[in-house]
Amino acid sequence: MRLLLDTHVLIWWWTDRRLLPDTVDSMIESGADQIFVSSVSAWEIATKARLGKLPQLLPYLDRYEAAVADADFRQLNLTMRHGLHAGAYEALHRDPFDRMLAAQAELEGLVLVTRDPAFITFPCETLWHKPLLSEQGLAYRG
Repeated sequence: MRLLLDTHVLIWWWTDRRLLPDTVDSMIESGADQIFVSSVSAWEIATKARLGKLPQLLPYLDRYEAAVADADFRQLNLTMRHGLHAGAYEALHRDPFDRMLAAQAELEGLVLVTRDPAFITFPCETLWHKPLLSEQGLAYRG
């Protein structure tokens, strides 16, 4: 399974993995098939750190790319195709970070690992510890 980490999942992976369900932590730890981190998460983390909402992540900003690589995660860069798709969503959810992550997950065939219920309004596959609906007991279609 190819996974795309939502920003809060990446943050918790780095700062307090106890916040992740054991199933999610294990999948990330094992590397699943491939784990992706979007450039959108870099933008979101830098923005929120600048605004004082994520001061614990300031040490990661200078070595963000290295921290992603050290975790054996793959970078997923934002493309014009992603931007156009995110902007075209009919979903009422206005968060630009979420819209971009949903578009990337959908277009790249990735399962978005998130706790955020807002993603059920987007046509991307998501994974979290509940509800356990698929045959694997982990994924549900949003």
